[in-house]
Amino acid sequence: MTPLLVVRNLSRQFGGLRAVDDVDFSVVPGEIRAVIGPNGAGKTTFVSLVCGRYAPSAGTIVFDGEDITDMPAHLRVRRGIAYTFQITSVFANLSVYDNVALPLQRTLTDGRSRGAVRQGVMQALERVGLGSRADIPAGTLAYGHQRLLEVAMGLALKPRLLILDEPTQGLADSEIEGFITLVRDISRDATVLLIEHNMQVVMALAHRITVLNAGRILAEGTPPEIRANAAVQEAYLGTIGEAGA
Repeated sequence: MTPLLVVRNLSRQFGGLRAVDDVDFSVVPGEIRAVIGPNGAGKTTFVSLVCGRYAPSAGTIVFDGEDITDMPAHLRVRRGIAYTFQITSVFANLSVYDNVALPLQRTLTDGRSRGAVRQGVMQALERVGLGSRADIPAGTLAYGHQRLLEVAMGLALKPRLLILDEPTQGLADSEIEGFITLVRDISRDATVLLIEHNMQVVMALAHRITVLNAGRILAEGTPPEIRANAAVQEAYLGTIGEAGA
């Protein structure tokens, strides 16, 4: 299958720190791909390069056969790449509805009517379980629900690649299973690139896992292969083995 995203020799340097170091990476359509690694491994920098928040120091990024290495972030959104941030970025004083409508209206190029915009917003909110809270201020949501609101903001853009950066951060244990079901549902329509520290979530969702360590790829493989990888076990001090037990 032809990859949707292909990254070659990708690097990003901040002063003397090489946060991403000569990474080769590809994702096929329909895949749920997890990127994991210790704190400071370069995970968020890597996906920030893919979505256009940072420019690479070296390397290329190809999306659906098009070189997007130098493409601004807003044009990548129009090509079908959506990104939810590691730290919640909702507008607290706006309603839940307006938080989803704002990015959608900014990126529309097809003259869609107000009614069609509302339909798209409400579909996204219903999908993440926030439809009944559309009219309340986003800042009154629990932190975990703000994370789900960010997912809805991405879904409303109807992305081909949805990047989720630590989406279960702040979710209660009782909400995790619902999130796993949600991502599986999303993957029917979009390819998912997931950064996540919760290894139970990663092992339950990912078709393949890429492990970053000090900006470089330490290992890649299926969940069972990663769980059994001695180098990964050492980097994670045994937490992957414990998560899969």
